[in-house]
Amino acid sequence: MQSLRETLSQTQTLGVALGHFNISDLTILQGVSAAARELDVPVLVGVSENERDFLGTRQIATLMQSLREEHNSRIFLNADHTHSLSKAEVAVRAGFDSVVFDLSNLPFDENTRQTKQAVAALKSINPSIVVEGEIGDIGSGSEIHDAAPKLGLTTPEEARHFVDFTGVDVLAPAVGNMHGMLSTMVTGSVRKHLNIERIQQIKAATGAFLTLHGASGTDDTDLRQAIAAGINIIHINTEIRLAWRRGLDDALSRHPKEVVPYKILPAVVESVKAVAQARLELFNRLEPQARKNLAS
Repeated sequence: MQSLRETLSQTQTLGVALGHFNISDLTILQGVSAAARELDVPVLVGVSENERDFLGTRQIATLMQSLREEHNSRIFLNADHTHSLSKAEVAVRAGFDSVVFDLSNLPFDENTRQTKQAVAALKSINPSIVVEGEIGDIGSGSEIHDAAPKLGLTTPEEARHFVDFTGVDVLAPAVGNMHGMLSTMVTGSVRKHLNIERIQQIKAATGAFLTLHGASGTDDTDLRQAIAAGINIIHINTEIRLAWRRGLDDALSRHPKEVVPYKILPAVVESVKAVAQARLELFNRLEPQARKNLAS
């Protein structure tokens, strides 16, 4: 199977992006992996520190390896938003393909210094590990928020210095994105919008692979433009959690007396799969109109 680094290079050449979906239970993993297999596209599965505490770091790594072997899937595993070197090292030793070493809550200079140390330490364990660093403020929590926080943008100068000094493989900048969604975004009446020009500037300044965190609720046109501007990985979490909840609520309402999990949960898998598939189609230019444009 292609490595994650090779996959990122290939998607960049093709002008598409790698979809990243966080999971916190088996139903979400089943839905995401099924969507990627049906579309025959690579996918990145993320588990944050809290999600790893719930699932088990070694356990999810073993499960992912089983999926790869059984389906010959291009499915990769990312230790998302890891805030300590010790937990990052556990993930690398467990067999994760990448780590988001996130100290973006620290002052820029301290974030830069500690991230450089982490890159060296993690690559001493596995030279092939893909390490991502994060700078700027995009809020926290893949949840539903009542109001949007005031967030700044990463500057091209900050991005260049951070990438050059730390040696990260991937950079996650702040470009108008934010974690979670507003309640008005859940209904679709409001969408997030990105600073496409800033993405272009950061890409030109660094030449690095770029990740867009907090993409749930973002306008589709903005996402297409972000990919064209240089975004390589797009994180979707809150939309997946909403699909999980809606699928579960719907299944329970239709079968209020059912208590057998394997009879209730397939509807949840399908709900998650539908959202993941729609996002993967967009990220990989597989939407009906995009297919038509590519063929013409």
